[in-house]
Amino acid sequence: MGKKTIHVSDFSGTVLQADDEMVRVVVLEHPDLVAGPVRLDATPAEVEQIDDAALDVAVVEIHDGLDGGEPRRVVLNASEFDSMATDVPMAQLLRTAERVKPPKARKSAEKIDYGTIEHAGKPHRGRVTEEEARLVREQLDEVNKRLADAGLRQIDPTDPDHATRYAFTQPA
Repeated sequence: MGKKTIHVSDFSGTVLQADDEMVRVVVLEHPDLVAGPVRLDATPAEVEQIDDAALDVAVVEIHDGLDGGEPRRVVLNASEFDSMATDVPMAQLLRTAERVKPPKARKSAEKIDYGTIEHAGKPHRGRVTEEEARLVREQLDEVNKRLADAGLRQIDPTDPDHATRYAFTQPA
């Protein structure tokens, strides 16, 4: 018995043939996106439609001390942002403005303990401790519910990688 993989466009539901080109679209931000970036498959023609619908936008951060001191990110039409510059054209203003260094990546102040029910089973690069593996085996339903609620992959004891990682016993 063999397996056959069928690729389908997430946008149109069109079944792609084996020789058809497939394009990956990663959605980074969207009002309905709740658990981080997602991947969608599309045809090249559908991606052209995305390019045709693209907007010229300005993405700005406003640092005004509101929202607990965190900056607010705002996306607006580039032409509307450009019209805010009344003394000199925005293009000139942007060329001569002070450069801002990107923020340094923050190191996690607290190391995550995957040996607790709160974090057990979350994907991570480190070694799975015996405590984490025990929690995953003994409380698999609870762990998978938490992972699903967070939009993360769930643990499948029949998956050979998961079975090895969390020491599930394999049926003979």
